[in-house]
Amino acid sequence: MRDGQRPSPRGCLSPLALSLTLALASLATTAQAQTAASSPSAQRFSIAAGPLAPALNRFAQQAGVALVMDAGRVAGLRTQGLNGSYSVQDGFAQLLKGTGQAIQKSDAGYLLTPAAVAAATTAPAAQSAYALPEAAPVPEAGQDQPLQAVIVQASRSNMDAQKAPQSVQIIGQADIERQMALSTNSSDVLSNLIPSYTPSRGKMNGSGETLRGRTPLILIDGVPQSNPIRPTGRESHTIDFAMVERIEVVHGANAINGLGATGGTINIITKRPENGAFNQHVDVQATMPSSSPGSETMGYKTSYRVSGRKDQLDYLFAIAAEDQGLHRDARGRSIGTDTTQGDLMDSRSYDMLGKIGYWLDDEQRLQFSLNRYRIKGEANYLAVAGNRATGLPTTSVRGQPEGTAPWNDVWTSSVSYNHYDLAGMELSAMVFHQDFEALFGADNSATFQDAAIAPVGRLYDQSRATSAKLGSKVTLTKSDLLDSKLKLTGGFDTLADKGKQDLYGTGRTYVPESTYRNLSLFLQGDYQLHEKLALHAGVRREHAELEIDSYRTLARYNRVAVAGGTLKFDETLYNAGLVFSPTEHWNIYSSYSEGLGMPDVGRVLRAINTPGQNVDEMRSLSPIVTHSVELGTRYKRGDWDAEASWFRSSSDYGTRVVRVNDAFMLAREKNRIEGVETSLGYRLNRAHKAKLSYARTKGRYDSDGNGSLDARLDGLNVAPDRVIAGWTAQWNGNLSSFVQVQHAISRHFDDPAKRFKGYTLVDASLNYKLPQGTLRLAVANVFNRDYISYYSQSALVEPLRYFAGRGRTLTVGYSLDF
Repeated sequence: MRDGQRPSPRGCLSPLALSLTLALASLATTAQAQTAASSPSAQRFSIAAGPLAPALNRFAQQAGVALVMDAGRVAGLRTQGLNGSYSVQDGFAQLLKGTGQAIQKSDAGYLLTPAAVAAATTAPAAQSAYALPEAAPVPEAGQDQPLQAVIVQASRSNMDAQKAPQSVQIIGQADIERQMALSTNSSDVLSNLIPSYTPSRGKMNGSGETLRGRTPLILIDGVPQSNPIRPTGRESHTIDFAMVERIEVVHGANAINGLGATGGTINIITKRPENGAFNQHVDVQATMPSSSPGSETMGYKTSYRVSGRKDQLDYLFAIAAEDQGLHRDARGRSIGTDTTQGDLMDSRSYDMLGKIGYWLDDEQRLQFSLNRYRIKGEANYLAVAGNRATGLPTTSVRGQPEGTAPWNDVWTSSVSYNHYDLAGMELSAMVFHQDFEALFGADNSATFQDAAIAPVGRLYDQSRATSAKLGSKVTLTKSDLLDSKLKLTGGFDTLADKGKQDLYGTGRTYVPESTYRNLSLFLQGDYQLHEKLALHAGVRREHAELEIDSYRTLARYNRVAVAGGTLKFDETLYNAGLVFSPTEHWNIYSSYSEGLGMPDVGRVLRAINTPGQNVDEMRSLSPIVTHSVELGTRYKRGDWDAEASWFRSSSDYGTRVVRVNDAFMLAREKNRIEGVETSLGYRLNRAHKAKLSYARTKGRYDSDGNGSLDARLDGLNVAPDRVIAGWTAQWNGNLSSFVQVQHAISRHFDDPAKRFKGYTLVDASLNYKLPQGTLRLAVANVFNRDYISYYSQSALVEPLRYFAGRGRTLTVGYSLDF
């Protein structure tokens, strides 16, 4: 039986209509595009002579390119400056003349390397059978390459990713765009690119999606997206990835960016203004299932971006809109909708990003940024419970759910200031603010019942979590101490986060208003002990308080009056690591680091059911300190690059989410997680490259409080063991392709009902450059594999959330720069 037609929007322009409008506009400006394409790439620059580091940063900003460099490498070096019209490559060459440094281009941006290394790794253009447009200089087969420098902003000390004492992954724009062609779900993008990240639930709520078995701290341009008082699982849905330029992933517990990074840090970096006074980019795409397609299953997405630079000013404005239809599984059945936690299918979203930057002088820069993201369900479907025993998944039928459709509504703003030569130091400062609201769907669970309002079993209500953050980050780096062997980075962070959770329908308090305040001081040092041995060490002092209002619990928890209060805690967190580099192609690293997290305060407070409770005396609200150790190695030579690491993290008083009747509660107990991550890349020739990755994670916890880790963590806490393989090919100057295979390996847990059966998925895409623009075709789940999601199999045993994964989908897209 076919589902009915989706209702047409009223009073607004649908994403499809907007896509067509923008496409027509782009065609109308073909002459402008041709003019821009034929204009010379040179741009006029005027950069005074002086210290090299600020001059390079200024040039990169004006040219609209990403520059990654280790400040310690250029400490004390000066440039003669430049004045006139230059291309990007020639401008860098002029600034670097006589410094012994050179520039190379890669997916991560322009990399600063010693001149001798750059000469050895850049292949002559005459040797290329064809030009790879906008590609990095690629060595011929068999040619040696050293480990390249890619600087990680999330490290706060601008650490070189290939010389870090822990596993660091840089996800470039090309990788993100390939994944976005297959799925616009940000959790899918992260899961497909990070093997130790849990497979996506495919829903608006990402609870249970972990990194190395623990919660990652998600940042957008350094602004934390996590809510320490009441985690909602919505942290990965606060921005459209069409706005993203690259993603930095620092694996393992750390505290360098503050609270929440017990599993690692994921720093999402937004796009930067392009070179030129006025640049435009438009992208449209449509997605449909191969099984039982129809108007109700179509998905549409469009984005538009304009950016430019003139004199000291640069700007960027971008907008993206998406309309997702009903999803189908491999057998053509409608996938079950999650009307309570929120769903991505049958939803509409939009994102608006604005950035304005201004150079106060050659060494000082100011930037303002504002992002508004909203996603809301359309509420056109009801879920029909599945049957785990027979393997029948939950499906959807036409219907109007109770209450208001779930949504995420997020405003994020920041002001940043950089001084690249403050008495020989580099200063970075930022003030940020975020308003976050997450509405969950209505249900008549026992938790919400109150006989004083309605007969028991007939009261539908829904929870709403809100949070308002105001914070700052200040970092000061000195790179040329002790003959440039020592780099010190110090600073402080502040955060004030006020949040609560209420019941949207009746106005009752679910979690009382609480305010988390934090002041942190940190110092990080990098010291070159020997030509081949580097020491990294740091300390961070956290001073925090959690102020909780007095409140009364719901009728389900006996309407207990709970006295508010203030919890204060001070924690000193340490990290240390060694990196040994026997050759320029190979290094070995080891590290110890500590991360700090808060328990889910909301789950603790809302479930209090005995009188006489006082939050000042609740040990279950104590912070979580996670200890992480790692040992790994990296290798890059000729056509090969490889990395392998072993990790272990433990907490003496950790957390675990457990289900009690119809509510999710919090258990505080000892736990330990360990695993391995490996990757191997091989470049077959200048046009073809393959990569293979593997991650294994397992965890145990103390179920009876006797100090012994006697039970295994389930799929709500750890990802399955996974193998991910990818192959990228540039067949000629116009045609490129991508194939991805991922295999999630079966696993048993202590609860037999949570046995994971595993599955294998294959995805593929093609890009073809037209005379104007680029056409793409993507096929997700190429072989139409019928499977149940990892979360539904191994995290939660519930017929209503026994969701199948999406079947084969076809996506056609077109993008144009003009």
